Amino acid sequence: MPAARTAAPVDVTSTAAELSVVAAQLIRRLRTESAFPAHQLMVLGRLDREGPRTTSRLAISERVRPQSMAATVADLVTAELVTRRPDPEDGRQVLLELTDEGRTVLERERRARTAWLAAAIGAELDEADRAVLDQALVLVRRLLDR
Repeated sequence: MPAARTAAPVDVTSTAAELSVVAAQLIRRLRTESAFPAHQLMVLGRLDREGPRTTSRLAISERVRPQSMAATVADLVTAELVTRRPDPEDGRQVLLELTDEGRTVLERERRARTAWLAAAIGAELDEADRAVLDQALVLVRRLLDR
């Protein structure tokens, strides 16, 4: 009976560094598939996922200066992709929320990125590779939930 093979130990630091680089490259590549400025798209996505938010809360969530977020929000309001309304719980605050047009733009951009990635997966990966990728997604999600 042949001896059982032991897997070589994995250098977690090297894996972490490579995962970080690859994730950043994927994000940049997906952004090139969008006809919309990335910082504005991130705000539309956050409002879609989390609902109405104040400018300051968006700035904290996106880790940008409040002044930068205010400029982004102003552009989105001017483009009629986001609307302002008083906060019903605190009249001193103003909430931002997606308009129907904002939701349409966001969905169009999501479809474009997904279409590019699905085409790349379909063209470059066989069924076995796709199964490995699906399992890798489970593992990456586990790391993100930490």
